[in-house]
Amino acid sequence: MATGRLIVLTGPSGVGKGTLLRSLLKRHPELYLSISVTTRSPRPGEVDGQQYYFTDRAAFEQMAANGELLEWAEFAGNYYGTPRQPVEHQIQRGNWVVLEIELEGARQIRQTFPKALRIFILPPSLFELEQRLRGRGQDSEEAILRRLGRAKAEIDAANEFDIQVINDDLNRAIAQIEAALFSTSRVPCGQGNS
Repeated sequence: MATGRLIVLTGPSGVGKGTLLRSLLKRHPELYLSISVTTRSPRPGEVDGQQYYFTDRAAFEQMAANGELLEWAEFAGNYYGTPRQPVEHQIQRGNWVVLEIELEGARQIRQTFPKALRIFILPPSLFELEQRLRGRGQDSEEAILRRLGRAKAEIDAANEFDIQVINDDLNRAIAQIEAALFSTSRVPCGQGNS
């Protein structure tokens, strides 16, 4: 049976993780994307169970208390977390699971899945990151400044990850991620000592 693998994709808000992930999944449909649970309200066009599982704070806190989350963190006033059961099920079946999560969650994964391949996505520069955040048109000035402040701290943690990829060119960044994932020199990783 194939060995399952956990892949963690992390980086500051606005760095392009979602765009990279969508491209990667389109090119490699065999990868399983873990869907996070969150207490934030759905954005226009988001559907429960597709982008996120949307829930309230009380239900989320109960999931965390019951050990039903692999990792969780509070970000911008909302909780985000990874449901444990679907990820463990996919890995046990030999599938490769991708998590797109924040830094705090990635640090927790290092404890619960020490063999996970952890990839940090970097912006070409903080100026470029600011342009991307402003270009999205989703956040207030206060929120943009808060995200930029948090991004500086997150970027300082990039060396905690197995691989750092600068997202200055989509195709080049995808190629670097693919090389990390599919290189024959890498041993597939799963939970614990698999």
